[in-house]
Amino acid sequence: MKLKTLLLALVLASIPSFAQKVKYSKEEIKKMEQYLFNEGFNMPSPKKTSTVILKDGSVHKGFCSKTDSKKGQIFEVSLKDSITKKTETFDADHIAEMYIYPSNAEKIAKVAKYMGNIRNYSTRKLTKTTNSDRIYFVNQTVSLKNKKDDKEFLMQVINPGFDDIISVYHDPRAKETGGVSFGYGPQLGGGVIKSYYVKKGDKVMWLHKDDFEDNYDFLFGDNAEFMKKYPKNSVEWDYFSFLVNEYTSMSNG
Repeated sequence: MKLKTLLLALVLASIPSFAQKVKYSKEEIKKMEQYLFNEGFNMPSPKKTSTVILKDGSVHKGFCSKTDSKKGQIFEVSLKDSITKKTETFDADHIAEMYIYPSNAEKIAKVAKYMGNIRNYSTRKLTKTTNSDRIYFVNQTVSLKNKKDDKEFLMQVINPGFDDIISVYHDPRAKETGGVSFGYGPQLGGGVIKSYYVKKGDKVMWLHKDDFEDNYDFLFGDNAEFMKKYPKNSVEWDYFSFLVNEYTSMSNG
């Protein structure tokens, strides 16, 4: 008898969670699927002037002739002075911020990749792929893939317009979801980035799509209005950039 009562209680407790699921219209889903983050770039242009700001406040400018990376993350930067031709090398743990330009070769490769997936046409802006603006990097202490010892790296902020509560950083080693292609035609579906580095408060973590639901409350749970409108059983990883933007907007009033 006690067992039946316990099972009934469990069933009743689970009902509200199902009842809370929100069904969105096609127009709402289309809006949520829009990719609002900036493109992540890994190769700096050696022909445009980069800017490095050290923790002591000093500013250094020059052509970014070389970057050294570990697991894709930059830990050392070399700048060549355009006049003296001398090269200075800076460790990431001495740098507070950095502004560089993406290389033309990588932009061309990203355009080709964009054109090769039909899904991109409705979810991404090609102008972000061909962006000629400076890319913003910030010094951040992270554990690579949440497995390595904490270390300072220069990480690209990919949501610079709405990063005041949740900062999202490019993961150079991120993989993408697969799609289907027929012959030499464009790919159908797939192309969704599977991981980012994310900071909220003092916590920085590597966030993979498989761990999205487990971390949903940490990311958005302090905004009751947002959670009611976008409960975690109603949204998908594909909407992540939209959700970060919407949460930030709602939290800032």
